[in-house]
Amino acid sequence: MLLAIDSGNTNVVFGVFDGDRFVKAFRCANDPKRTADEYIVWLDALMKLNGLDASTISGSIIGSVVPETAFNLTSLCRRYFPGEPLVIGDPKVKLGNEALIEWPEQVGADRLINAFEANRTYGGPLIVIDFGTATTFDVVDAAGNYCGGAIAPGINLSLEALYMASAKLPLVEIAAPPTYIGKETKTAMQSGIFWGYVCMIEGMVARLSAEFDAPMKVIATGGLSELFAEKTAVIEETDRSLTLRGLAEIYKRNAR
Repeated sequence: MLLAIDSGNTNVVFGVFDGDRFVKAFRCANDPKRTADEYIVWLDALMKLNGLDASTISGSIIGSVVPETAFNLTSLCRRYFPGEPLVIGDPKVKLGNEALIEWPEQVGADRLINAFEANRTYGGPLIVIDFGTATTFDVVDAAGNYCGGAIAPGINLSLEALYMASAKLPLVEIAAPPTYIGKETKTAMQSGIFWGYVCMIEGMVARLSAEFDAPMKVIATGGLSELFAEKTAVIEETDRSLTLRGLAEIYKRNAR
């Protein structure tokens, strides 16, 4: 079995694959101080609870946007699983697409993986919206190349900043209020945050598509993708396992 590890700014997600079949995902907070030994104790226990055996892992691949965490995850794979882990960003690991931007080395691993897998699954050109710590808009051409995009604060980050920077505003949950005009503080904040993000999504998709000068599919991934897809027609597909599947496919192609 394959262990695919997606290390984002907030969480680390461990995906287990049996061949092409996605089996299970396990998620923990991204703490750069967590050691390889701590990871294996946690992962081994969770796999056993779900009827899986960590000793059956025969290969691993890592995509990380946090260098400190990447070191400990690489140590985890080297110490406890057979073979050398593949790491996105290593020149020896081929993705099959290019970053057609001024400084390719600055592109986060997750954005390259999403561009690769979205094109493989849905065909380009397309826009991938990833609802994570940041909300990112990635433009992918018909060949699957990453062509650039936009980065905005994630909705949770925006909520926390609003709460921390104001004396009287509470910390509210993310929800779509039934009206745009809030009649009290909570619904006013929810309207501004939620419907404001919907307007941003629709506006950015329109502007990116116009600048790219081609009809583009819009795919959303990340924890809040379904919530926003319910409220705007510009999102055509939601795919929460996009990054993990991309890692698994990249591993398969590089292992040939």
